[in-house]
Amino acid sequence: MRVLVTGAKGQLGTEVCAAYADVELFAVDIDRVDLRDAQAVRALIVDEVKPDLVVNTAAAHNVPECEKDPATAFAVNATAVRAMAMACQACGARLVHIGTDYVFGYGATRPYVESDLPAPLNVYAASKLAGEHLLAAECGNHVILRTAALYGHSPCVAKGGKNFVQLMLDLAATRPEVRVVTDEITTPTYTRALAAQLRLVAEKGESGLYHATCNGECSWHEFARAIFDETNTPANLLEASSKDFPSPVKRPDYSVLRNKHLQDQGLDIMPHWRDALQDYVRAERTS
Repeated sequence: MRVLVTGAKGQLGTEVCAAYADVELFAVDIDRVDLRDAQAVRALIVDEVKPDLVVNTAAAHNVPECEKDPATAFAVNATAVRAMAMACQACGARLVHIGTDYVFGYGATRPYVESDLPAPLNVYAASKLAGEHLLAAECGNHVILRTAALYGHSPCVAKGGKNFVQLMLDLAATRPEVRVVTDEITTPTYTRALAAQLRLVAEKGESGLYHATCNGECSWHEFARAIFDETNTPANLLEASSKDFPSPVKRPDYSVLRNKHLQDQGLDIMPHWRDALQDYVRAERTS
């Protein structure tokens, strides 16, 4: 099997490449091809690699920057995805694309399933939703995996190189108190677990839209407490509200996803978020 991974140097892309280490793997990033160049994308996929599977983990996902520069956000998250989908359709490759929980809006009280109506609140979310629609229109053999709150072992460049776990540990070590919001609920998702899930659904799943996060839900404050507990880190953790950290960018207050499509096919292998955190901490200690 020939697999092409885009965004291969990113936090998730690195884990996806590791998950496909036993196949003929082609790993590319922005230094290899600019996905906004439709001709370059087609040449890479159709003429050069001729893959059986393309996994697109590349995205413009710095939410504030997307708000400032909508043109770039839509170019990377929508138009480039369309070009990739067209190229995959042309050469018969399956396309797996990463979506986001941010396509949903305010007011939810239970986890979203794939059939729930999106209501994006910001440019990033709107551009990612547009990419989903363009992909589905251009490539029949596709898998869209919406996920949430990723953290992993490789640096997240868009967020200064630190994931949330690393940020909390750094704040605990350098500040007398750490304040984290209690009113934003999500599901932290470990990239290594997601990469394993991605490979399974890419090989076994029917085409279509999937939610793929760790199971369970928590506030960012609850996640921070779990991080300090699992790492035996002393920290003065205080509760805060999103109003304490005003932002010009609207974000969903509840964006928990249920992996219903995976569950319906018997393919959901995602761990509970607390178990995944334990796996991450163990891996960090042995690395």
